[in-house]
Amino acid sequence: MRPVHDEECAVACTAEIIGSKWTAIIVHDLSEGPRRFSELERACPGISPRTLSERLDMLERQGICERESYPESPPRVEYELTPKGAALLPIIHAMSDFGHAWIVTDDEHAKTHHRARAPTPVADPVESASAG
Repeated sequence: MRPVHDEECAVACTAEIIGSKWTAIIVHDLSEGPRRFSELERACPGISPRTLSERLDMLERQGICERESYPESPPRVEYELTPKGAALLPIIHAMSDFGHAWIVTDDEHAKTHHRARAPTPVADPVESASAG
């Protein structure tokens, strides 16, 4: 075990990115394609515009998403995942699988999710230890 979880700890560095409230949800929403600020705001009931703006700025600085401005009237801005952001999706899907298996009931899932995914199989630590 690492004695200190610092800037050289991969888990700590990843948690720093997706551990902030709303960030994993924003990444999840962006996984479905480019989104405008107002679409992200509606998808995250309870998030303040300031917090959403801060999270998007942080994700952009980290290279997780990019912001595209269109010279239209009124101006249009969209956010989209980068390849680095898309690489976070297995973590987001694992969070979803855990939530469906241990937290969210099937009725809640049916109401709030429009696409179903098969749960990712997780190795039983006891079986894995005895198999090795």
